[in-house]
Amino acid sequence: MSRLLVLLLSLTCGISVGNIYFPQAISPLVAVGLDVPPDAAALVATAVQLGYAVGIFLLVPLGDRVPYRPLIACLLVATGLGLLTAAMAPALPPLVAASALIGTTTVIAPLVSPLAAGLVGEERRGAVIGMLLSGSIGGMLLSRAFGGLLGDWLGWRAPYLVAAVLVLITAGVLAFAVPRTAPPSAQRYPALLGESLRLLRTEPELRRSCFYQAMVFAGFTAVWTGVALLLTGPAYRLGAPAVGALAVVGAATMFCTPIAGRQADRRGPDAVNLVCMIGAIVAAAVLVVGASGGIAGMVALVLGTLLLDVAMQSGMVANQVRIYALRPEVRSRLNTAYMTCAFLGGSAGSWLGVRAFAQFGWPGVSGLVALLAGTALTGHLIAMRRLRFRAKAAV
Repeated sequence: MSRLLVLLLSLTCGISVGNIYFPQAISPLVAVGLDVPPDAAALVATAVQLGYAVGIFLLVPLGDRVPYRPLIACLLVATGLGLLTAAMAPALPPLVAASALIGTTTVIAPLVSPLAAGLVGEERRGAVIGMLLSGSIGGMLLSRAFGGLLGDWLGWRAPYLVAAVLVLITAGVLAFAVPRTAPPSAQRYPALLGESLRLLRTEPELRRSCFYQAMVFAGFTAVWTGVALLLTGPAYRLGAPAVGALAVVGAATMFCTPIAGRQADRRGPDAVNLVCMIGAIVAAAVLVVGASGGIAGMVALVLGTLLLDVAMQSGMVANQVRIYALRPEVRSRLNTAYMTCAFLGGSAGSWLGVRAFAQFGWPGVSGLVALLAGTALTGHLIAMRRLRFRAKAAV
């Protein structure tokens, strides 16, 4: 696992993950371009995240059955075709359908992560996962800026066209660069799908990792779906590029996840989770000030979204370190269960964020984040108490 390969895989994660997030920044442009209400246009972001959850469940288990190289290349080609279809969509329903297809096939990061985990030793696993997640974060944040700026300049279809070109070029490179691997399982496809559900039932550490990430990620997507409505609304009256510019500030998160990975290697994932959940609650308190508008409101949005980004992404590193230590021979299926739950939470967060904003404005979105992160923290404290009780009983 050379450093060059780690960097290439990190870039690949960024490009593929970016396809999930740039629609959040251009949602207002889609509303104007297709002459639909803003809350209806937000369905595009929800559809791609829901499709991502479906794709994780249906396609990521194939990483334990099919060699990674052809699987990743084929999925990238399918994503590129989906992006081209979205760029040509004449109305909202076809765009929503194409977005669901894009989300379903752009599941490269959940495949790359177990691939990399199998190519490095346990002592480096957290650090490498942190590097890959840095790539995903870069794609997630920079794609919003890319989508907002390019969409404002050339229209909402342009980001889809450029993303399609990037994805198809990446497919060609990875068709040669990904190492040859032998799949660890010969199970039939239905058995692979069933195994992910069985692991959820039999592995308590997997279940609580899924719960933590679903809660915090739901708050994260609620914020980034709602902030586009806030910045383009009467409180700020800014354009789509402002959403992308706000996302660029969060690029600092890219430097935090490798640190979180090293801390998870050293102190264990539970300690990292605890700090991240508290950080998400603090972020919600800071974000609520953003409703006031003006310079103070914008500063609060910058600081709050940055802190929430760091908390969510660092928590994801800790959760993945925990699940990859369970059973090495089923890492893709463990990641399938974990990421499916995370993005089901994310799609629910997008939907809830739009509803909270419509009913209660930006304070409603901030309150939703605090409620979700507080729920995760309560579950974590209960789990820690049970683990300490079992450790004392064993002695």
